[in-house]
Amino acid sequence: MGCRSDYKSNTQNFYLRISKRFLRCQERPLGALPTRPVCGPPTVGRRECLQSGISMSELRGSWDAQQQSMAYLPDADMDTVAASTSLPDPAGDFDRNVPRICGVCGDRATGFHFNAMTCEGCKGFFRRSMKRKAMFTCPFNGDCKITKDNRRHCQACRLKRCVDIGMMKEFILTDEEVQRKREMILKRKEEEALKESLKPKLSEEQQKVIDTLLEAHHKTFDTTYSDFNKFRPPVRSKFSSRMATHSSSVVSQDFSSEDSNDVFGSDAFAAFPEPMEPQMFSNLDLSEESDESPSMNIELPHLPMLPHLADLVSYSIQKVIGFAKMIPGFRDLTAEDQIALLKSSAIEVIMLRSNQSFTMEDMSWTCGSNDFKYKVSDVTQAGHSMDLLEPLVKFQVGLKKLNLHEEEHVLLMAICILSPDRPGVQDTSLVESIQDRLSDILQTYIRCRHPPPGSRLLYAKMIQKLADLRSLNEEHSKQYRCLSFQPEHSMQLTPLVLEVFGNEIS
Repeated sequence: MGCRSDYKSNTQNFYLRISKRFLRCQERPLGALPTRPVCGPPTVGRRECLQSGISMSELRGSWDAQQQSMAYLPDADMDTVAASTSLPDPAGDFDRNVPRICGVCGDRATGFHFNAMTCEGCKGFFRRSMKRKAMFTCPFNGDCKITKDNRRHCQACRLKRCVDIGMMKEFILTDEEVQRKREMILKRKEEEALKESLKPKLSEEQQKVIDTLLEAHHKTFDTTYSDFNKFRPPVRSKFSSRMATHSSSVVSQDFSSEDSNDVFGSDAFAAFPEPMEPQMFSNLDLSEESDESPSMNIELPHLPMLPHLADLVSYSIQKVIGFAKMIPGFRDLTAEDQIALLKSSAIEVIMLRSNQSFTMEDMSWTCGSNDFKYKVSDVTQAGHSMDLLEPLVKFQVGLKKLNLHEEEHVLLMAICILSPDRPGVQDTSLVESIQDRLSDILQTYIRCRHPPPGSRLLYAKMIQKLADLRSLNEEHSKQYRCLSFQPEHSMQLTPLVLEVFGNEIS
């Protein structure tokens, strides 16, 4: 047992010395003549092997296995495979901007080949010479200076120079090793090609639809919110603010981790430079004196934020209409179906678009300056109650946490508009076919472009948001109905708002 442990220690020391020699060889300046072999099969004595019980063939086999493992390095080129076992630059901090010079002829080097920095020509020359066991004789004095131009003139001095700079025949692969390496490269390329072919891809037609929707969104959404200055100015009541501050704090506590929806289309709808109607309705409008919504404060003598938010929402409706008209297939529908879809989905799309301006830090919609920073308290001053605002903020938070790409966002808006189950739609089959097409594009985009883990169940979560929007739409309709029944408030509404939401109170 003692002899065995001593041999293990000696063997470990031996391989450690071999490794150190190899590293010194890598660090040796080009052209330096090695004084003794620094690489290749270990030269353990026969007596050492007999003492340890290990045969010379076993030792040689372990060395060959190590050499073969070095041979199967990735990124090997098919032409390079037959040439050498090329190693990367030994110095990890090698400056790639400094030109590398062949140590044999001075030509541009392509890397380390057979343990030395050489060009492709000298690499091939050394490999062929070693495989043929060629014996060259210098026709001159045996000390020719090898350059790029004359390297073919004296093979003997060229080969001598190869050896002098440290090129070693032990690094040359056998024909069998070359073949195995070639097969491994082909197999890897085939696997990569198969993997790439199985990966879902967006077709040109699908990509064109996405590009069209993105363009439509950009044309109907002004990220500067410059048109907000054209609205009637916001007026915030101190009394209402104090009352709404409590509501706002409740919302912030309850919805910090949920999703919510913004009835304001504020942020998302400032794109069209067209003139606005003089008075505009606010989707958020609601002066509640309805028995159905006891949480609304119906005792307020007036709603100071109603005129401004009415203008904002009416303006937002114009942007939704402009976006819808650019959805591929929307114009193929009859005018009646287009109107039915827009009337039913306008408020939902406004809620979706407003998520772009929603901030979870303070649960508000920031649309440029502080004058256009809308909090829950501002919406209550337009007549809406917490029955709508509470799930609205939850919706906005949840949608924000999905971290949707802009492409996914515009597809979701288009799918929302093209819903065949909207009231008043006649050609449901055509609407459904357009929506199915958009849904397929969305699912393909998620698989291709949305990296995990965010893509996990993302499509299902997005469809759930559409279901949440239906509930918000229903609550908004109820609150709008109560508001419109009050003449002092309904007079703030514009013809566009009355046309879009009028059917709900008829």
